[in-house]
Amino acid sequence: MVARLAETYDYVSALATDSKGFAVRISNSSKSASNRTMTTERGIVFRVSRRGMYSEYAFNDLDPEKEDEAMERLEQALEDQYDLLYSAGVREYETPELDDEPLELFVEKETEILPEDCELETMVNDLVNICEKAKQMDERVVECYTSAQSTHISKMFISRNRFLRQSYVYSEGSVAVVAANEEDNKFAYKAVSGLKGPEIFRDLSSQLEPCIKMADELLSSERIVPGEYEIITDPSVTGLIAHEAFGHGVEMDMFVKERALGKYYIDKRVGSDKVTMHEGALCAENVTSYAFDDEGTLAGDVTEIENGILKTGICDALSAKRLGTVPTGNGKRENYAHKVYTRMTNTIFDSGTDSLEDMISSIKKGYLLEGCESGMEDPKHWGIQCIVSLGREIIDGKLTGKIVSPVIMTGYVPDLLGNISMVSTDREVFGSGGCGKGHKEWVKVADGGPYLKTIGRLG
Repeated sequence: MVARLAETYDYVSALATDSKGFAVRISNSSKSASNRTMTTERGIVFRVSRRGMYSEYAFNDLDPEKEDEAMERLEQALEDQYDLLYSAGVREYETPELDDEPLELFVEKETEILPEDCELETMVNDLVNICEKAKQMDERVVECYTSAQSTHISKMFISRNRFLRQSYVYSEGSVAVVAANEEDNKFAYKAVSGLKGPEIFRDLSSQLEPCIKMADELLSSERIVPGEYEIITDPSVTGLIAHEAFGHGVEMDMFVKERALGKYYIDKRVGSDKVTMHEGALCAENVTSYAFDDEGTLAGDVTEIENGILKTGICDALSAKRLGTVPTGNGKRENYAHKVYTRMTNTIFDSGTDSLEDMISSIKKGYLLEGCESGMEDPKHWGIQCIVSLGREIIDGKLTGKIVSPVIMTGYVPDLLGNISMVSTDREVFGSGGCGKGHKEWVKVADGGPYLKTIGRLG
């Protein structure tokens, strides 16, 4: 079908996806098991171009025995799109033809158990046992929630000169509890994720004790006095900063639309000398570490910030052509029936040379921030807001034992990164979340880094 379309169009490609998985969610009061996850899908999307105008058509009912019928339907749909654009007087945004260097690739990641081979009944029972154990461990636990989902991603990309295939499994699970006393109730969670199969859930019960401990600490927490403080961010909060500070703000399809301030800061300082940040499917191994993206561009490892200087953004293939740059392997679809956007994969701060103990000792009055909740950014003005589970008070270089919660950290990105003065030697990556483009277009992402010391506004 690609070969036949190539007789008519300047560029042709097809992305075929067949991804299987399961999702199990259990609480003390409900059970749910499904063979669908955020990324299970089965379908094909064709992309073509003519004189710099690109068009796509997706479907999930291709019958190999009826290729001619499928071709007729496909060609008619593509031509209808062009006719509609021309008749509506849409201004042409001519884009050069996408690169199509010859390449064959087959990447298959090993895993112990495939999601489609997992015994769901056993998985349900394991999660039920965790929920029951939670209430036995602490009488203040009023509800426990557990989840386990695993997806076997299989994708094939075909163009005139490319034949690419990849197969890998990623999994993620969580334990969460609601604990209550006479005055309040608090929610806490712990999560696991990785480029692994359902075997990752064998140790999920080990997350229960630290989860309950966090909930108990939150019950005794106090409100923070709003103000500017010296802060240390744990690796999960560091990852949240990485994602929000240099996430959408350096997705270069936003540069095309003049919606990101990062466009005007390339080769300029945006952080202290301590700040180096990487982004790419190859810079870490977690839930979004693939071999090629949804446009057939090989995965990469992009140094976005080097010693405080913003070096580049990340880019899908079409935006790269419009900007006169090269794609970075960040062209991702929510699924085969959705448009490609520039999207994050692994976004992480590099490690440094400091120890956590020295960082704590250096603080006169501040907080150690732990546990990311959520965040958002304003790519046009570089404002950032991060919601953090808790803060541990530090006075004269020592943890006092006082807990504050909730904590909202806000600020201007270059100020937050410019004040980073210490970076720890260790580093973690977390892949239990997703990211939306605007209010939709959800994809899997991972982020992380080491402990960071900086100055932030907390409230």
